[in-house]
Amino acid sequence: MLKIAVLCSGGLGFDTLKKIMPEYHILCVLTDSNSKTIIEFAKTNDIPLFSGNPRKKKGFEFIKAFDIDVIASINYLFLIEEDIINHSKQLTFNIHGSLLPKYRGRTPHVWAIINDEKEAGITAHVIDAGCDTGKIIHQIKVPIEDEDTGADMLNKYADEYFPMVKQVLHNLEYNQLDLKIQNDSFATYFGKRTSEDGAINWNWTKEKIRNWIRAQAHPYPGAFTFYDGEKIIIDKVSFTDELISKKQLNGQIISKINLTPIIKTSNGAIKLDTIRTENCIFELGKAFDNENRK
Repeated sequence: MLKIAVLCSGGLGFDTLKKIMPEYHILCVLTDSNSKTIIEFAKTNDIPLFSGNPRKKKGFEFIKAFDIDVIASINYLFLIEEDIINHSKQLTFNIHGSLLPKYRGRTPHVWAIINDEKEAGITAHVIDAGCDTGKIIHQIKVPIEDEDTGADMLNKYADEYFPMVKQVLHNLEYNQLDLKIQNDSFATYFGKRTSEDGAINWNWTKEKIRNWIRAQAHPYPGAFTFYDGEKIIIDKVSFTDELISKKQLNGQIISKINLTPIIKTSNGAIKLDTIRTENCIFELGKAFDNENRK
């Protein structure tokens, strides 16, 4: 049986780790200090554990004690340094949430929705010294439906991660890996997002604003704007047939439907369906505001 080290973070990493455990020999687990469920799972099952930042040789000093055939990275928070990459005897691979070489980097499923993609997917790839640049082992396409949020896509991915891990390990054991070099001419890269990156630009089209909002909807930090100095997080909007005029500002509340604000955008109007705010009364004629609205 293959001896495996699992590097994983977050809910997706935890869900996959639980599924790997009964079927494979896990020698050790590396995770970040905030992935409490993974930490508790490893301790409960007496799996040697490293939690924290693995850089500056700290992760390698832990993992070098183990005779490892395969290192599997599942939603791991950190880029993996070369000494860890090279420690496996047979394969070090990662499951990435996009159809590489497109959407290398962080939160690719969020960016795919923002960019109005109709499908995304997951890729198993060899880990090399670059960021999501290694040879492709296997890919699965996952459709993006019109109402899907970023969280919805991650739930879809959760159903596919473990089957992909099994496929990779099966092909490795039976010498059936078919590695493909990524075509860098098709590569795109997206960096880490923070909660402050969610500001809505009301000069965008209604389509772009809707994608921006649903990609970051609850339980993510959310797309936001300001109204009377209060931060408003918007989780869902819909298109309306409300007529607009050039006299109205982008971001202006131009009408209400059952007390629900209708907001002007550059090419039409949207209705606020779901928001997060402590206490706010919306008044006709006023406008949402941020540094991009003017």
